[in-house]
Amino acid sequence: MKQVVIFAGTTEGRKLSEYLAEVGVQHTVCVATEYGELAMAAHPMVKVHQGRMNRQQIKDFLVKGSYAVAVDATHPYAEIITRNVKGAAEEAGIPYLRFQRETADKDNGVTFFEKHEDCAHALERTEGNILLTIGSKELSAYCALDKLKDRLYVRILPSAESILLCEEHGICGKQVIAMQGPFTAKLNEAIMQQYGISCLVTKESGISGGYPQKIEAAARIGVKVFVIGAPREESGYSFSEICRKLEKICQRQFPPANQMDIVLAGAGMGSPGCLTKEVQKAIQDADILLGAERLVRQYHSKLEIRPFYLAEQIIPYLQEVQRRNLFAGKVVILFSGDSGFYSGCRLVYAALREEIENHRLYASLRILPGISSVAYFAAQIGESYQDADICSVHGKTLHSLICRIRNNPRTFLLTSGVKDVNRLGELLLTADMAYCEVMAGYQLSYQEQIIQKLTPRECCEVKAEGLYICFVRNPRAKERRLTHGRKDTEFVREQVPMTKEEVRDVSICKLQLHERAIVYDIGSGSGSVAVEIAALSERIQVYAIERKPEAFSVLEKNRKRFGFENISLVHAEAPEAFAGLPMATHAFIGGSGGKLKEILRELYQCNPAMRVVVNAISMETICELKELLLAYPIREPEIVQLQANRVREIGQYHLLQAENPIWIFAFHFEERTE
Repeated sequence: MKQVVIFAGTTEGRKLSEYLAEVGVQHTVCVATEYGELAMAAHPMVKVHQGRMNRQQIKDFLVKGSYAVAVDATHPYAEIITRNVKGAAEEAGIPYLRFQRETADKDNGVTFFEKHEDCAHALERTEGNILLTIGSKELSAYCALDKLKDRLYVRILPSAESILLCEEHGICGKQVIAMQGPFTAKLNEAIMQQYGISCLVTKESGISGGYPQKIEAAARIGVKVFVIGAPREESGYSFSEICRKLEKICQRQFPPANQMDIVLAGAGMGSPGCLTKEVQKAIQDADILLGAERLVRQYHSKLEIRPFYLAEQIIPYLQEVQRRNLFAGKVVILFSGDSGFYSGCRLVYAALREEIENHRLYASLRILPGISSVAYFAAQIGESYQDADICSVHGKTLHSLICRIRNNPRTFLLTSGVKDVNRLGELLLTADMAYCEVMAGYQLSYQEQIIQKLTPRECCEVKAEGLYICFVRNPRAKERRLTHGRKDTEFVREQVPMTKEEVRDVSICKLQLHERAIVYDIGSGSGSVAVEIAALSERIQVYAIERKPEAFSVLEKNRKRFGFENISLVHAEAPEAFAGLPMATHAFIGGSGGKLKEILRELYQCNPAMRVVVNAISMETICELKELLLAYPIREPEIVQLQANRVREIGQYHLLQAENPIWIFAFHFEERTE
């Protein structure tokens, strides 16, 4: 296979070498310094040549090595080496490919200079400390001016050559910041604040050189920016364009050059100490790091950090990164806790998978789990969680929570913050459950972590804002009822009609409900049917529709009495009440207000596969319903006449007391085939 030689010195050169090594292309990387050699990752496909060469030496090197192509990925400011590599390649008769580094837009509020000498003289008219991020080779222009020298802080590569140049110009000790970039905006900001910088001097080094991050950091804290404009260079090629040219020269096809390795990682509670080793390694290797601000702000990446954690933020950003060829090989997206436990990871994973499968994003995709807040908190308080109820109330109301706590001796509660803790206390007190014990975990894993035992009343008084998780112990927990069958006397009724207990039981059975059913309870009255249905599963959503004000008032009282969050009250007349509601899967008609024909028509139009149960007591309704059903295609029709007799004790005798007979019509609508 034909050999490739890369003259490196930039992120582009290192990335190209890593990519060629990954796809199995043998090549040589030429670097000027020992530090440059150390920055190259060892790989059997890579040879590294260290040392400076003039034009003739470069030509001899190319000829002796029988190289097929020379790739120039040296720094845009290294004009001499660029001229030498280009000339040597022409004389050796091999192709020359020059990287064209993408530059950032010129920002308002930034002063540009063509020469270092002009910039140095302008700095004389400023006050305060100066941060130079221009490397060590141009120090002479700034150190020659006595008014500047004592104010200079120089950020350089941590190489012996760079440090020696600083010492030769009288820059030493605390004035030297020897660090390997690229740097995030946060780190740039921290350095400038640490050294009290008033003015930043940088080169227009482009996006991969960290120029936008410097500008962003300076803007945040009001630091002036002096920029040495990038020298004009001849047109070159982007990363992907160079890869396509190398394909032809090497006579083989490469996989997409800018394919990403995307990792969705559980970051635990947020503290670095809670990361798994796998996630820790992924963050260390990340070119781009994404996630909520509180998660990403404590880490560094090789290229960029952005506070993105929603699919609608992440996908356009990654597509733009690939369009700009930013060499973002490794992308890590952090999610709090465990990636598979009440996490946004699932939705982001599905959205990214769709983009990849439709070739709108070129990437591999994998998930790394983390430590959930429940696992961490349970360990802190000495509890297990395999037999506890676990509930998340992020962005939800807490009414149905009381039902869960009432039926479970141990409940873990993931909250949205201090307001949920306060509301938990209020609900426990309102439900006469002040005997419950609450353990609250605040800012878990962080230095300010607090774990405290609270009474419900003390929960109401918690003030500190932050992240909370709660554990509720209920010593009087009752086993949750698995069937409907509440007694009529459990409901508030007043003068409002109510579907009686036995009729309720049979009618709900005939509905054939399933998890995530959406039910219209039409003519809800006291709400007894709505309550019984809602109690079967918190995943069922019931819309209790009632037009009469006095009945609606009783309906509100019963919802509050039983505390089911999955009942929504609709004070309106059917079928007009259906407008704006989610499509129902099931409907129970306990009262039609004389509009049975209109109600059935709207239900069929809403969902021609709906399961419907109708209760009828009068002969007129029974006859009307029998005729109306002939107008619709239906399947599995059932008609049940039910009469219950209850035993009433009078003195020493037990007498039967008859309830009104009820007709129960049950059927599935079926979509018309013609």
